[in-house]
Amino acid sequence: MAQSVLGSVSLGYRPLWGRHRALAGVQLFVHEDGEGVDGHHLLRMLSELRSAESPELLLSLRSRNLLSGLLEHAASGDPLIEVPLAWLDDARLRAGVQHAHKRGARLVARGDTTHSPPDDVARCFHRRVTTLSAADAASALRAALRAREAAAVGRFSARVEGSPVAANSIVDGVASKALADHALDQQGAWAIAGWPADDALHRYAGQPVPPSRRAIVQTLTALDSEPSFERIEQLLGEEPTLAYRLLVYLNSAGLGLRSGIASLRHGFMMLGYRSLGAWLAEQLGHASEDVDLYPVNATMVLRGHLMEHLMDAGVEDDLRREVYLCGLFAQLDQILDEPLRTSLSRIPLSDRIVSAVVSRSGPYAPSLQAALALESEDPASIRSVRDLYGLTAEDVNRALLRTLSVAGAHTGEHAMAGVR
Repeated sequence: MAQSVLGSVSLGYRPLWGRHRALAGVQLFVHEDGEGVDGHHLLRMLSELRSAESPELLLSLRSRNLLSGLLEHAASGDPLIEVPLAWLDDARLRAGVQHAHKRGARLVARGDTTHSPPDDVARCFHRRVTTLSAADAASALRAALRAREAAAVGRFSARVEGSPVAANSIVDGVASKALADHALDQQGAWAIAGWPADDALHRYAGQPVPPSRRAIVQTLTALDSEPSFERIEQLLGEEPTLAYRLLVYLNSAGLGLRSGIASLRHGFMMLGYRSLGAWLAEQLGHASEDVDLYPVNATMVLRGHLMEHLMDAGVEDDLRREVYLCGLFAQLDQILDEPLRTSLSRIPLSDRIVSAVVSRSGPYAPSLQAALALESEDPASIRSVRDLYGLTAEDVNRALLRTLSVAGAHTGEHAMAGVR
């Protein structure tokens, strides 16, 4: 029965970014591929695939019937469940909301700024997702400007009046860094859905994005205790710019290593702790403290781990590392601001990685295309990739849930407990 549940839906995901630009949760889109998907079994499967490193899950159902099925069984330990306010004209759904709330289920109302929950269920919601229209976004930015002007003359306020962004809410439709700052820093939103990556990267146009000072310091601190190569690989592998720069350095003519180094682990073994530490110390002069880069990097890291699970690399560590680098570097052009082929030509990656990343061909292409498609709420693109490469919904969905089950461990979520 568990297989039939994951084989009968198309899942997609979108990260929810909190006040410290760390992962506050994940929005999981659930589309039925047929009728009669059992909500109880879906909840049970999600529970079985969660761990201590799992971020908060927000289930966004695209079917009234499936939402009703979840509301019949949801309890306090289950993920957040989104309830579209536009659907609450249905008396059956309103009754389901009331019963689920009594069992301790955490429900999230979803609507634009003109929608309010009906009076009989208004107190049943844990928090709210607010979808901003273009007019709402403009209004919020005007409010943010007023707040900055007031702060400039010494008038500070805990909240900005006249903004459509409410405290402790999840905000959808955030297309700019200024709006993200307003929602998270001025209004105290719990999270924003997705990240305005293009705007966050705009300030670095024409030059590579610098590595994170936090990541460098964290790795240098770890080196003091001579940790395992696995720990160092994990730390550097979760900072895409740093990982790329290290591979370029390892393969530089001046270093004089005999053969091309295509993996971080191989590089650590060749350098040793002392030389690695010296190289990291040199990178501090080029490091950044820009917290708006955290979601950009974390998204690339999640993609790498999702590719690992989609490929089912198993215990073959060399293959696992190669697949991970394929996902990590798949959109390297965004942070290096140059064509992918140019960036990848500087390091001796396998043809399998280059083919998948540059031309979307070769043995890694199906997993990379699936990983990219899953970063969406559009079920058509996910189903199209599955059909093109002969992937089953069961396998793809299970890989996604396994990745999300430990996503907090790879994105700094637990290091920033204040996010929640």
